[in-house]
Parts: sequence; C-alpha cells; structure tokens
Amino acid sequence: MANWNKTLLLSFVFSMVLATNVKAQADDVSTITVKKTKDFSLNGLADAAAWKTTSFTKLQKKLTTGVNYTTQFKILYSDSGIYCLYICEDSLITSTLREDFADLYNEDVVEAFFWPDEKSVMYFEYELSPWNYELPIIVPNYNGKFLGWRPWHYEKERRTRHAASINKQAGKVIGWTAEFFIPYVLLSPLENVPPRAGTKWRANFYRIDYDKGGNYWTWKPTGLSFHEYKKFGTIIFE
Repeated sequence: MANWNKTLLLSFVFSMVLATNVKAQADDVSTITVKKTKDFSLNGLADAAAWKTTSFTKLQKKLTTGVNYTTQFKILYSDSGIYCLYICEDSLITSTLREDFADLYNEDVVEAFFWPDEKSVMYFEYELSPWNYELPIIVPNYNGKFLGWRPWHYEKERRTRHAASINKQAGKVIGWTAEFFIPYVLLSPLENVPPRAGTKWRANFYRIDYDKGGNYWTWKPTGLSFHEYKKFGTIIFE
C-alpha cells in the first residue's frame, strides 16, 4: 500500500511538473516565427491581405505611470525586406515633430530593433511617428556606448516604405496605426542578411507614449535602455 501511495504521489508530482512546463512553453514570448510573404503596398490602414496570414503579438506595458493602452504588432518578411505593423490604442496624440531623422523618441513613437549577427556590436533601429515621420539608423554599441548613424545614399531601393494613420471615432482619437517596410539593402553592412528559411535574428519591438506621465511597451523587457541588445528576443524566419 505504501508503494502504491508513493506511486500515486510521484505521478501527481510528475503531472504538476508537466503542466507547469506546458504552461511555461505557452507563456514563452521570447521567440516569434516570421512568415514569408510576397511584397505588398502600405497605406497606414493595415488592410493589406498579407497581414491576415499572421497573428498579432501583444507588447507589455513596462511602467506604472501613464495609461493602460493596448499595443500589438505583426511582422512578415519577403525576398526584399521586412514588414512591420503596429496597432496602438490611444486617446491623445503627442507628436509635434514634422521631419524625418528628428528625435522622434521624445514623443509618441513605435520602434523596431534588428540585430541580425550576434558576432557584431551593430544593429538597426527604426522609429515611426503617428504623423509618418521616420528615423532609420544603424547603431554601433560598444559596451553601452552607442550613437546612431544615418544611411548614406538613402534613395531608390535603399529607402524604406512607411505609412501611418490616426484613428478616430465620433471625432475622438482612439488610436493610431503604423506600417513600414525595411529593405535588406538598407541594412548593409550588417551580416546574416538577407535571411533565409531557418535564419535567426535577435530583435525587439517597442512603443513610447507620453499620456499622463508617459509609458512604454516592449516585446522583450530590457532594462533602463532600449539598447540592451543582448536581452533582445529571437525571430525565426519560416
């Protein structure tokens, strides 16, 4: 009888451990599988058919201040570049800057970071404002000392494509949408580009909003800086 009770106890413990492991795997948000698509147009409305082929990932709110807005994003890739979509709940747009390459992070913005080669200390950062102004830079980061560098000959096939729209209902702001396409040729001289099926990149995705004291959202938590690239998550190209 004692052995039988012991067997039951061990079975119970094993089942609890298994259930915990299954839940941990289900809750694991450290990896995203990126589906492949054909190239498509962007209009800031998120209505391209390609977006329906993949699911949203929810960003996590990181401060106790601000408001509890929902932020979600999607990512796809093609033979020519990376596509990202952000849907941002909002009630007040804080965005006065009206030029590209401005310090957009001082106002409402979405951001994507791509670190294709873990042997390098360089990665790509992209920011887009609700008014569709952008900041694309390559960032060398040596032990926390970093500064973004603007692209040279930023024209033709090296230019991004992007669109944003402010969404209203009954005349009131309810959110904003941002879409952008980053061509692989813009990521030069980063290695491990373009990706192929099975390629892994480190990456992170953020949103900043300045309502009621300010807040930010992130896919993979870092720390005091968005530039703690060794804490980024992993995207796997399907």
